[in-house]
Amino acid sequence: QVQLVESGGGSVQAGGSLRLSCAASEYIYGSSCMGWFRQAPGKQREGVATIDNDGSTSYADSVKGRFTISQEIAKKTLYLQMNTLKPEDTGMYYCAVKQWYTCVRGSRPSDFRYWGQGTQVTVSS
Repeated sequence: QVQLVESGGGSVQAGGSLRLSCAASEYIYGSSCMGWFRQAPGKQREGVATIDNDGSTSYADSVKGRFTISQEIAKKTLYLQMNTLKPEDTGMYYCAVKQWYTCVRGSRPSDFRYWGQGTQVTVSS
């Protein structure tokens, strides 16, 4: 059973930084796209950033210029560097893996098969 384990969340003040990591327990056959999502209380889960196997990235408008997604395929690890954090970035952050199709062919939560348990990010003003 594939497991994705996120880490690196925490509480920071506005303007601070955090680096999230997501480690896969094993190689995911057919893995084609990885992404970070977040969910604030009472809100729907939303996409934050995605990365294809070829390194192509995409970001939500709200995080462009502040967040950077990256991966180390050999280590089966996904990262999210978050800078200049804002209170509206608060939420549970999840990593997810999609099989067979690239990110550009769909980046909704329903397009991703494997999910981590989430790591909490809290940004205070």
